[in-house]
Amino acid sequence: MFSLQQLLGKDDKFFKLMEGSAEEAKASIQCLVRLIAHPEKGQSLDPFAEIRRKDKRITQELSEHLCKTFVTPLEREDIEALSVSLYKIPKTVEKFGERYLLAPQHMKDWDISKELAMLEKAGETLVLLVKELRAGVNLEKVKKQNDQLQHLEGEADKLMLKSLNELYNGDHSSLRVVILKDLYEILEKIFDRCRDVGNVVFRIVLKHS
Repeated sequence: MFSLQQLLGKDDKFFKLMEGSAEEAKASIQCLVRLIAHPEKGQSLDPFAEIRRKDKRITQELSEHLCKTFVTPLEREDIEALSVSLYKIPKTVEKFGERYLLAPQHMKDWDISKELAMLEKAGETLVLLVKELRAGVNLEKVKKQNDQLQHLEGEADKLMLKSLNELYNGDHSSLRVVILKDLYEILEKIFDRCRDVGNVVFRIVLKHS
C-alpha cells in the first residue's frame, strides 16, 4: 500500500476538500430521500440549494488551491475530473427535487423506496471511496467498493426499467406517465453520476498501485 498523502506531507487540504465534496453529494441524496419519504414535512428546495452552494464553494476552493500548488498528491487532471464528477451529483439531485415538487398531485402512490435505498447506499459508498485516497491506495479494497457502485447502478437500471414497463402498461393518465418518466430519467442520471465518481477514483488508484 502506498500513501498518496506522503507526497504532500502535512498539507492534506486536497483530501479534505475532496472528502468534503463527497460528503455534500451524500447529503444531497439523503435530503432527497427525506423529501420523498416525508413530503408533508416540507415542500421547499432550500435544503437542496444550500447543499449545492456549499459544494460549489468547495469546488471553487479546490480549483484555486490547485492553481496555487506546485506539487499535488494526484495528477491535476485527476483532481479536476473527481471534483467535476462530485459536483454533478448535488446539481442533478436538486434538479430531481425541482421536478418532483412541480406536480406533487401526480406522485400519489408512487413508490421508489427500493431505488432510494440503493441510492443511499451509493452515496455512502462513494464517500468511502474518496476517503480511501487519503488512507492509502488499496487496490483490492477500492475495486470492491467500485464494483459495488457499478452493481448498484446496474440493479437500479433494471428496477427502473421494470417500473417504466408497469407505468406504460398501467391505467395512468398521459400526464402522469410523462412526469414520472422524466423523474425516472433524472434518477437514473444520479446513479450514473455516482458510478462516474467510482470510475474516477478507481482509475486514480490503478495509476498509483
